Amino acid sequence: MRTTIEIDNDLLKEVMEKSGAKSKKIAIVTAMKDYLRLKRREELKNLIGNYDEFSLDHKDLRKMRDEW
Repeated sequence: MRTTIEIDNDLLKEVMEKSGAKSKKIAIVTAMKDYLRLKRREELKNLIGNYDEFSLDHKDLRKMRDEW
């Protein structure tokens, strides 16, 4: 989808530098994916905190991540 938005030039430039993105689009998509990954981790952390016995191992967690 095509969208027109105003983005702070310095912020976008820094994201491009830090991510190694060659284009503005790639930088923005990368930033959005990283943001969602962070939020999913926070959600999982909150779920884990609600259980006394958490029986998932790293393979189960990887499978859950891949399903998102």
